[in-house]
Amino acid sequence: MEKTLEIERSIIKRFRKEIWRLFIKAVNEFELIKEGDKIAVCISGGKDSFLLAKCIEELKRHGKINFDYECILMDPGYQKEHIKLIKENAKTLNINIKYFNYDIFSQIKDASSPCYLCARKRRGALYAKAKSLGCNKIALGHHFNDVIETILMSLIYNGEFKTMMPKLKSTNFEGMELIRPLYFIKEKDIISFSRYNKLEFIDCACLVTKKNEGKRKEMKELIKILNSYYEGADKNIMNGTYNVNLNTIISYMKEGEKDE
Repeated sequence: MEKTLEIERSIIKRFRKEIWRLFIKAVNEFELIKEGDKIAVCISGGKDSFLLAKCIEELKRHGKINFDYECILMDPGYQKEHIKLIKENAKTLNINIKYFNYDIFSQIKDASSPCYLCARKRRGALYAKAKSLGCNKIALGHHFNDVIETILMSLIYNGEFKTMMPKLKSTNFEGMELIRPLYFIKEKDIISFSRYNKLEFIDCACLVTKKNEGKRKEMKELIKILNSYYEGADKNIMNGTYNVNLNTIISYMKEGEKDE
């Protein structure tokens, strides 16, 4: 229990600038959590989602918003050692998790785009579980670097400027919304938090993508290169999503319709 308290204190004190303030900034700026919400915090077993759960818990404990939450974990076909580590971390962090099974890995092993298909199936399963628990939102642990990588992947591989939104209404589950409270928090600071507290989490436990780590790893390397040439390049990419000048854009999409 003492270790749990030390970890909780580190979020508020040691990592106040790098984590807590940026978490609160995202919650406030995008109005991610409102009075009366019930949020399903989606645990994957990785560092990001576990940190998200603790931040949500701290907000519930010390914040002024009256809301409730549940922590849920979908087992997509993890190996026994992964589940064991997840449960050990949940105990250390004093997080009560509701587990449920949905074997995605076996369904995507022969897919041409396994990561895309996995994300789609996972999202649907999480929405369904959250709704069955009376939740109106699901919270995912995507952080600053996930957002930047998504922008670059869309530009380079799809030829479109598209970002990962901080909140999104579900089109398939009425009344449900997805939120990303770690939106402004950098991955390096989440890693620092984990190391400081001597915590070890599972990384990508997908057996399908271990053979081909995909394009996101390439984007991580590209961002390192850009930052080595231009300090703050990643921050400026993020800022670009706030400063789109339509007078200099040939065409754009709005609600599925092309406007020129």
